Amino acid sequence: MLEFLPQEIRDGLMAAQKRDQKRRSRLRVHVGDEVIPVLRMWENGLALDADSTINLRGLIDIYDGANHISQCLVIASTTEDGELICDFKRCSHVAQKAALDFVQDETAPVGYLSKN
Repeated sequence: MLEFLPQEIRDGLMAAQKRDQKRRSRLRVHVGDEVIPVLRMWENGLALDADSTINLRGLIDIYDGANHISQCLVIASTTEDGELICDFKRCSHVAQKAALDFVQDETAPVGYLSKN
């Protein structure tokens, strides 16, 4: 249906849609000092705005607001329809607490009562 509209109106609609996606998304990519909003994210990749982004490769950090949620290794990035599509080699989720280096007994008491 958009093919019947003039090119200027199609460009304006695409820009408005991209601006709305940036505003709605809480996900951000941190690369050095640069912070880039994420348009879409899936299991092994993400999409960024191609106009405001350099060609990404290497280690990136992904934040949801102020929470660090994952660290990913980008191996390839291509530009499609005004979006920079980044593919991950690995994506490690960040734990909120340190990993245990021992096995916890499931039947262990939760707390101890004093003798008084």
